[in-house]
Amino acid sequence: MDKITKKNMFHLLTALSFLLCSLLLFSCDQQQAQPKTEELSTTPLYDGTIIAVGDSLTAGQGVVEEESWPALIGKKLENDGHRWQVINAGVSGETSSGTLSRIKWIVAQQPAVVILETGANDGFRGIPPAVIRKNINNAVQILQESNITVILAGMQIVQNLGEEYAREFAAIYPSVAHERDCLLIPFILQQVAGEPALNQTDTIHPNEDGHTIITETAYPFVVRAIQALQ
Repeated sequence: MDKITKKNMFHLLTALSFLLCSLLLFSCDQQQAQPKTEELSTTPLYDGTIIAVGDSLTAGQGVVEEESWPALIGKKLENDGHRWQVINAGVSGETSSGTLSRIKWIVAQQPAVVILETGANDGFRGIPPAVIRKNINNAVQILQESNITVILAGMQIVQNLGEEYAREFAAIYPSVAHERDCLLIPFILQQVAGEPALNQTDTIHPNEDGHTIITETAYPFVVRAIQALQ
């Protein structure tokens, strides 16, 4: 009985030793493979991020998100071989003061480029152009101080508040672009504003075709911004 017990004990210890060695070898193999896995997981999917900041015109009110001009610019960049993601940060109803209040949050997202479209709602409310200009100028300044390239989207307003107000409003954008030395899209709604076939029934918000034209208007400036960073 003692002989059998000792024999069985010997085989048991041998089996346990073999199992322990196997586990140690497997662990070493896993540790050696781990750096490769981490290296693959940290490879960036994009060369950079663009955030479109704006009001309902940017948010794409009345159209599906995939048909808004920021989404269409993202698709166009991909089709043209640019590995850049475009994030839509439009907020319907937002004024320039609202944009300024969340601009530090935008900075915290670490975009390389920001397309800034704001001010239309200020114009509808008759906010003094000097106030609008100050808000937009401060927003651009904060972005630039964080080494973010800014594309300022110019806006115009209908003359229901008078010709002088409309003229002062339109002058805000080239004035800020000149002072801050940033890219300027002269009028983001070029060829869209006032065209019934390109707007929804409210005559204010672009439809899908309108967003397509906005994309064509803004896209060259986006490409210029990307190329300047390369």
